[in-house]
Amino acid sequence: MSVINLETIKTLLENDKRVKVAAIDIDGVLRGKVMQKKKFLQVAEEGFGFCSVIFGWDIQDNIYTTKGEFSGQDSEYSDLVAKIDLSSYRRIPWEDNVPFFLVHLHHPTTRQPLYCCPRTVLQTVVDDLQTKSLTAYCGVEFEFFCFKETTESLDTKGHANLAPLTLGMCGYSLLRPSQNQDFFYNAYDWLEKFGVEIESWHTETGPGVFEAALSYSDAQQMADRASLFKTSMKQIAMKHGFMASFMAKPYQTMPGCSGHMHFSLKDQYGRNVFAPASKQEESGVPGMSKTMMWFLAGVLHGLPSILAILAPTINSYKRLVENYWAPVTVSWGIDSRHVAVRAILPPTASPQSTRLEMRVGGADINPQLALAAVLKCGYWGINTKQELPVESSADIKKNGSKPGARLARTLQEAIVAMEDKGSVARRVLGDQFVDHYTSTRKHEWNMWQNAVTDFELKRYMELV
Repeated sequence: MSVINLETIKTLLENDKRVKVAAIDIDGVLRGKVMQKKKFLQVAEEGFGFCSVIFGWDIQDNIYTTKGEFSGQDSEYSDLVAKIDLSSYRRIPWEDNVPFFLVHLHHPTTRQPLYCCPRTVLQTVVDDLQTKSLTAYCGVEFEFFCFKETTESLDTKGHANLAPLTLGMCGYSLLRPSQNQDFFYNAYDWLEKFGVEIESWHTETGPGVFEAALSYSDAQQMADRASLFKTSMKQIAMKHGFMASFMAKPYQTMPGCSGHMHFSLKDQYGRNVFAPASKQEESGVPGMSKTMMWFLAGVLHGLPSILAILAPTINSYKRLVENYWAPVTVSWGIDSRHVAVRAILPPTASPQSTRLEMRVGGADINPQLALAAVLKCGYWGINTKQELPVESSADIKKNGSKPGARLARTLQEAIVAMEDKGSVARRVLGDQFVDHYTSTRKHEWNMWQNAVTDFELKRYMELV
């Protein structure tokens, strides 16, 4: 594609009447609007006003019950400045090819990039890595459940007793996709045209579960694609008469839905610096460079304090329990799927494919923030040459060593770890972001604390 700028965009939109634009909120939800083309071209350079309430309310548009700059009685809910990212241009195949753009958000007073805009948070670590002539490359894999439901039927059923799209466990099945073949192939083809390429996708273990691996790319592209993927898949499912859900754990008795992320760093020559090129670059682990080890160490040290980003909802912690293939401790291992961070090294991978996989996150992550948090911890680990806080899973078994700390069991515990004055999260993400983010998560916890659940009704209504 040719370079997108203010001149070329006029040509690209020559035959259009309208344009869709969107920002990404703290929960990873796309918040946007459709604009008249004339209006879009008028604001393409300077930006336009976008109500700051999108950082003052929760995923269901409830104003935060906790204090924040963009919520509460003292807030004026003034406009943020939304600057259109022309490089994000794409067209939506399932919406008559309407042109689409993402925006960067700026503070209404300082005019600086907004500290809580997820795309800005990621941009800061991308810029930091570039000072070392490094570029982060990432991959994201999402698992998600599909149900024979609509918004209306979901409400009628009280979000219970939902009908799955397919029956049985059926991981890697060649039969189940045939039952919904139009959806299966339309999604693959439409997303490719949308610039959100699926490297591969298949059924996972569980009724109506799919897993999609997005094509590996640089961190900014991957974060945008992963964010767009979630909304796009919901829209495509709706087009085919059912619902896709990225909830971390819809069923108590089944594995939850993961949002695994892969990471590697390349230098200015395109070489993967996670693979040692010489004796001097080797760590104590065969196939792992010192840079990779420092990155891994930073991530492991920071993991407890960024858990609220990797597991952002109440439901996230129902997935992070023992015996369901989800990691529950600060841990790492070589090609192990039982640990928090999996090191993928030769001979399993080629030197150029050497990478780390963060396995803690669920499908409910905000991809922009999750990728940013891991990269920031890794960057800090490289800068400070951190040492691994725990041995590999294999060495722990072999040596009888002490395992890593148990990760938080609830969102409340994760909030406490994140907002601690000495937390790694504060060092790498900054006080302003951490204070805003933990405030939003406290609101989420407050909503849960006040909720009367079906568990309580079934357990206490008759017998207490």
